[in-house]
Amino acid sequence: MTLEKLATIDELQKKLTDAYRKEFPNDEPTLCAFAPGRVNLIGEHSDYNDCFVFPMAISVGTMIVGKQLDDTDDEVCYFQTLSDDIEEPKSFEVDQKQPIKPLDSPKWGNYVVGVLALFLERIKPNRKLPFRAIIATSVPIGGGLSSSASIEVAMCTFLEILYQDQYAHDLQLSKVDKALLCCKAEQTFANVPCGVMDQYASCMGQSGHAILIDCHDNSSRLIPVNDKDLCVLVTNSNVKHELTSGKFAENVQHCQDAAKALGHKNLRDVSTVEELEEGRKKMSENAFKRAHHVVTERQRTEAGARALENNDYEEFGRLMYESHDSLKNDFQVSCEELDQLVELARSVDGVFGSRMTGAGFGGCTVTFVKKDAVNKCIETIEKGYKGKANFYQFQSCDGARPINLKK
Repeated sequence: MTLEKLATIDELQKKLTDAYRKEFPNDEPTLCAFAPGRVNLIGEHSDYNDCFVFPMAISVGTMIVGKQLDDTDDEVCYFQTLSDDIEEPKSFEVDQKQPIKPLDSPKWGNYVVGVLALFLERIKPNRKLPFRAIIATSVPIGGGLSSSASIEVAMCTFLEILYQDQYAHDLQLSKVDKALLCCKAEQTFANVPCGVMDQYASCMGQSGHAILIDCHDNSSRLIPVNDKDLCVLVTNSNVKHELTSGKFAENVQHCQDAAKALGHKNLRDVSTVEELEEGRKKMSENAFKRAHHVVTERQRTEAGARALENNDYEEFGRLMYESHDSLKNDFQVSCEELDQLVELARSVDGVFGSRMTGAGFGGCTVTFVKKDAVNKCIETIEKGYKGKANFYQFQSCDGARPINLKK
């Protein structure tokens, strides 16, 4: 059995502070923020359709350390990443005296400058503080565990710390406000037509719980997921997706087309599968399939939350398999590797359910499994999987927060 060890919060902090001291000799960082990634248990491609999602924040994430600079006449901020999994350049500067616009390069920079631009719009008077920030993440990039949202939320949390003394009254950012700001940053600067789930989970996570989020009104309730005999196993197919590749946006458009054909603003307003069937001839076959997934996934997600509240893992597992089949056949965002991982997990005694998680086109599966069956599940997948998988065992964790720097 091979469970991957990802960097802990303490390890991230040491890595970043060491890098800061190397980059800026004789100086020390004073600010530190952390935001977790997430795994979505059920409710996929639902958030941007105003339906329900059911993620939990996980104990890996993005950390930013840095410092406000003393030069009050300068409004330049410096960003550097320690990640080896993203494109060059690894550092860049932004002059805040100029309008902040999306970057042509590096693309990863749009996750931070988008948040910076929207954050500064909330500061009145619009005083811009110069700073430097070094970023590292323990979330596997491109695995469907929301590395991008964790970067955005960590950046927003870093800015809250930076500005809190002078502008705490002007900010008044609730956790939901912060999630919406970060979501808008990804939509407008990274050009990804995402919903709010990832940022919401990163902001609102709570240890021992998953979060049932109603994306119609951004309300939520916590559902306990703390059974010590249960394991949430995430398996990385190591097939990477690219959300800006067009397929994601195409599916979003199909959903919008289906809602419009039925006379609704979005698919949340479609009350039943029967209503969808009645309007089938008004839309393309692809639009119908995408809508069929969304409408049935809404029902599965609400039922799944009830099942976990009642500790009914068999029922939750059944719903997970249904969700995967729907994502494969109706939404068409699975792939051969993800399907194989799910089927291999399904063959193991002690596995309740398994499904792809995240946007699809690769990435990870999430599996609910008895703790004493984890080894067997991993061995079965390692033996039968056509590729090379990585395995992570996650606990739910608290959402974004400041971190006290250790001397």
